[in-house]
Amino acid sequence: MAAPGDAALIVDAATDVKTGFFLVDTVLNNLGILAAAATVLYAAAIVCAVREIMSSRTAQGSIAWLLSLFYLPLFTVPLYLIFAWRSFADYSKVQRRLGRRGRARRAEELRLSDVKGSANWPVLTKIAGTPFLAGNATELLIDGTATFDSILDGIAKAEHSILIQFFIVRDDEIGNQVADALIERAKAGVSVYFLYDDIGSKSLPWSYLSRLTSAGIKVSGFNERHKYLRMLGPMRLNYRNHRKVVVTDFQHTWIGGHNLADEYLGRSKRFGHWRDTHVKVSGPAAVASAICFSEDWKWANGTEIPLDAIETIPQPGDESVLVMPTGPADDLENCAIAFAEAASRAKERLWIVTPYFVPGSDIQTALYAAAMRGVDVRVLLPEKADHTLVWLASHSHADEMMSRGIKVYRYQKGFLHQKVVLVDNQLTSIGTVNFDNRSFRINFEVTLWFTHERMIAKVSDMLERDFADARQTGPDDLDRRSYAFRVAAQGARLLSPIL
Repeated sequence: MAAPGDAALIVDAATDVKTGFFLVDTVLNNLGILAAAATVLYAAAIVCAVREIMSSRTAQGSIAWLLSLFYLPLFTVPLYLIFAWRSFADYSKVQRRLGRRGRARRAEELRLSDVKGSANWPVLTKIAGTPFLAGNATELLIDGTATFDSILDGIAKAEHSILIQFFIVRDDEIGNQVADALIERAKAGVSVYFLYDDIGSKSLPWSYLSRLTSAGIKVSGFNERHKYLRMLGPMRLNYRNHRKVVVTDFQHTWIGGHNLADEYLGRSKRFGHWRDTHVKVSGPAAVASAICFSEDWKWANGTEIPLDAIETIPQPGDESVLVMPTGPADDLENCAIAFAEAASRAKERLWIVTPYFVPGSDIQTALYAAAMRGVDVRVLLPEKADHTLVWLASHSHADEMMSRGIKVYRYQKGFLHQKVVLVDNQLTSIGTVNFDNRSFRINFEVTLWFTHERMIAKVSDMLERDFADARQTGPDDLDRRSYAFRVAAQGARLLSPIL
């Protein structure tokens, strides 16, 4: 006869057997689901790998993606879809639909081309798709007060149309001041189009947008028609519209570094004085800016802006301006090519002002070559950081630049955000492009290029003052940094392709 303890052991053993059978049965029942999930994952990895092979632009980057897709598909597939799947054939169709290829011919027919300027800078004009346009009047706008006073004045004087586009829009004092001005003009019968980037303006409340639409303003987020593609298929989350463009009556345009937010007026306690630059251009360049806006609007909203309303194109000045939109829909990396070309042409000075300095190998090579030619190559960067990873990576790149004879300065009087390049006394640019991979290859950007001596002199004087408000860095700066900081900077530099 079995003892009570033996009976308990028999019951426990039976329970363990049942539990074991249950676990085995559960695993077997779910093997099919796990196998299906694994099949889908590896199929997606294969699709991404094939696409990377067929659309590769750099061997190093492609090999890194391929190895990661092979060894870590669970983590790499979603990252690839967000950061590397570039598919903007639909945007290219918009460009063709709106006649981008015929614009140079049309400018010549209307006798708007600056033939000499275009001949001097053929690479830039080829990238822009239009020639340098003659007959413009320009105004350099230094910092937020001058910029927004000018924009608000332009909005108030608009009689027919207003096109307005910013990467960041906030529901704050200046954001509402501009909204009120737009609403007033819309109620007066002016056609107003308001375009914002969904990622840059992610904190913008619906109440702000509904106030605009209630007044008859046409409002659209850049990804409005494509919002589901950010989660399925080619994700657009990483590809942002970084342009800041205002156009009134197809006659005046404002382009530069300012976004529509209070910090750009120096109202941030964190950053204090905000050093930025915009430019107002009146004349044919405003039409080119309007066409750039219309391409973004057509892709984002699906409707067309009636550009046939442009009856005359006045030429109120004597300055030549090139409007250059660039972005991920370009066949080549046009933005990087343009700035590398400008650097390669420098003979005496090449001054670069940018808040984010994470250049690719092509730009680095152009800067090194300029320094070796004896060119005065200067890079002006912010002392303060607003994006820590980019700031750390820029330290690593700047340190290497110093070791190659390039002068690096850090701005001291607040946060530096302007995007300006000056080449000798021949060429200058003002726009939205930062010296990083995101601006050169990922974002939609726009740059204005100027060749007239008047604008070049203004920009030169402005930058001289900025360099006076900065400190030049040197070997002592490197020695003072901790080993941990240097490791962090080098680590951040490894992320340069996606910063």
